[in-house]
Amino acid sequence: MNKGGRAAVIAALASVPVLPLGWFAGLQAQDAWIPAAYLGYLLVVIAVPGTVFWRRFTGGTGWFAVDAVLGTTFGLACEALIYPLGRWLGIPLLALVLPALALGMILALPRRQEPVRPTPWWAVAGVMVSVGVVSAWFIRVGSRVIALDGPAALRPNSDSPFQLSLAAELTHHFPPQVPYVAGEPLAYHWMVYNHLASAHWITGIELDVLTQRVVPFAFMLLTAMGAAAVGMVLTGRAVAAPIGAALTVMAGDLSPWSWTTTHTLYNDGPLSMGQMISPTQAFSNLLMLPLIAVTALILRRRPGQSRSRLAGLFLVAAVLIAVLAITKATALPVYAAGLPAAWIYLSVRARRLNLRALVLAVLVAVAYGVNFLAVLGAENQGMVVKPAETFRSMLQGMTVGLAPAVRPGPSVLVIVSTALLVGWLMPVVGALLIRRRIPGDPMAVFLVFSFVLAIAAASIMYQFGQAQVFFARNAFLYGVLIATWGLSSLDRRVYLAVAPALALGVAAIYYGRSRSPGVITACRDTGCLDRLFAEPLVVALIVVAVGIVVLGLVLRASRRTWAAIAVAALLGLTVSPTIVSLQKFAGPSTSKYESIAPGGIEAARFIRRQSGPDDLIATNIHCRQPPTKAVEGGPGVNKRAAERCHSGSFWIPGYAERRVLVEGWAYTAKANNHAVTSSDALYGPFWDQEKLRLNDAAFTAPTREGLETLRTKYGVTWLFADSRVNPIPDTLSRLAELRFRSGTVSVYQLR
Repeated sequence: MNKGGRAAVIAALASVPVLPLGWFAGLQAQDAWIPAAYLGYLLVVIAVPGTVFWRRFTGGTGWFAVDAVLGTTFGLACEALIYPLGRWLGIPLLALVLPALALGMILALPRRQEPVRPTPWWAVAGVMVSVGVVSAWFIRVGSRVIALDGPAALRPNSDSPFQLSLAAELTHHFPPQVPYVAGEPLAYHWMVYNHLASAHWITGIELDVLTQRVVPFAFMLLTAMGAAAVGMVLTGRAVAAPIGAALTVMAGDLSPWSWTTTHTLYNDGPLSMGQMISPTQAFSNLLMLPLIAVTALILRRRPGQSRSRLAGLFLVAAVLIAVLAITKATALPVYAAGLPAAWIYLSVRARRLNLRALVLAVLVAVAYGVNFLAVLGAENQGMVVKPAETFRSMLQGMTVGLAPAVRPGPSVLVIVSTALLVGWLMPVVGALLIRRRIPGDPMAVFLVFSFVLAIAAASIMYQFGQAQVFFARNAFLYGVLIATWGLSSLDRRVYLAVAPALALGVAAIYYGRSRSPGVITACRDTGCLDRLFAEPLVVALIVVAVGIVVLGLVLRASRRTWAAIAVAALLGLTVSPTIVSLQKFAGPSTSKYESIAPGGIEAARFIRRQSGPDDLIATNIHCRQPPTKAVEGGPGVNKRAAERCHSGSFWIPGYAERRVLVEGWAYTAKANNHAVTSSDALYGPFWDQEKLRLNDAAFTAPTREGLETLRTKYGVTWLFADSRVNPIPDTLSRLAELRFRSGTVSVYQLR
């Protein structure tokens, strides 16, 4: 090996430790055994078997590093698919069979020598830079978004306890029910909770630590590396790896206004609040990557590809499609949107029907049909066609606090809609640079159609909980891959122009943001709002346009270099959400009221220690915050909402890992299906008033007959009483055994 080769190897080896160092640094607030245990489990139970399965079934991609990353994500899909069977059979550790299956496959099946290309050191090092950025973001921001202990842990956002309760439900039961309304079927995508439950069983890590720290961080790292891997599969070039990882981590939305940078609806990349509090979204993004890769391997006809190899590819695709269908309802439609375009493209070019794309479409249709009918219960959960309502609702969220007499006019809505659409669609400009290395390659067509149609769906569909925005969030990685493919198609010398063009875009958006003439709440007329929304966006676009022209003239650019400069500068406009969040520490997203009762976590875990998984809890806690009789918050507050119960309380089953007869009832199919607004879904009445009356009587006017009915008719064995909701009668301690008391919570047992 010459000196240059040795230097390359040394550089590559020196960069690899960034991954484990970043992993342990990102989780430094946890006991050291926690990141070590999860990492060991991920390697032994998921990564190694998944890589073996991936390489044996698909034949590999030609790069071992790429196969290892995609194989790890495929291993997660395999685990999520088999865990429900194990849970149903009473064998929650069934995922431990995966290493044995992989070993059996190695020993039993003939080994095929597949050509393997080395991954250049600079590609590995470039990806590790993005890994370092993810770790830095998680240390400074991600690990602080949701508090695990201390006073802030009692004031979480509404989604975190919901996610925790579903993880607890899948830990002990299958098929799942709504854990906070016992007996109600769970009409929700639950695949990611299989991973959380399986990891909990195998590693012993607490579910809240897994759900709100360890797994989100692992998914972010794997998403960045997965985008790098798929970029290499699509382009056949190693340069796609650092570009794909960097765009995944740094790219975001067109954010010309400072108040949108941390808005949960206005940041679609992996490093965002939306990814931290939504494991379903994070898992769907992760699973999408190997599915896109295997789609490329199927639709691109390799010379000499055998029928057995093709069957293996379709098997991998079927597993990923099945898991993705029940991971996020918006994910599979985004993938499906590009298949008809790819099928038409291939069929027209070959002048005969393309069966491969058709088989993929059939697999998608079957999986989505099963998900819609069996998992979601054929309910639309409030999703309707309502063009432009997405933009109206986002504008409404941005203008909270305005004087009642000042209302945004149509011009402001046009500005916001334009910024959102331009930001969402920005990555598609990368398609202008794509050079296909395979004649008749359908993947560019597939990616562009999936991406554009997903943005269209986010624009014309509407759900009061903003679920339609997840079409755009699921499309994010498609945009990243389009831009990666385009930038990776450039000649080496053109990259000398790309770097300053990216910097130009970043500088333009920050200069535009600095030109904001004031704050929204200070506006006293619609003209002020027009200036406030228009000026930063217009300034940023003018600066970037002028900069593109100047840079092109200075470099005496060719036509292709002009295109590269324009694409890179436009992509640079989207980096502000990540950079701004890295500039400051995040605080936990909390409410003013302690929605988790003081002492409640300890009380719930007492029940977990003293009970079986089928024990049922009754509680007087139903509201995320106490119902109030007076209007609070000033003008613009919905008076009816202020007088009713916000039914988004889900935390007891999350920490107790036991079902509750009735806690809250938000985020259920029955609450969503007949709601028109989010207020209807969150503040609507419970549908079984007789059950609720009997439940609440146990805590306000308990009788022996009432408690016996709860025990015999509904199976209640524990009473979880919060004295903040109502004073607990002394008679309850005479009718039931007081077992535990902490803070404002008392736990009673019915015998």
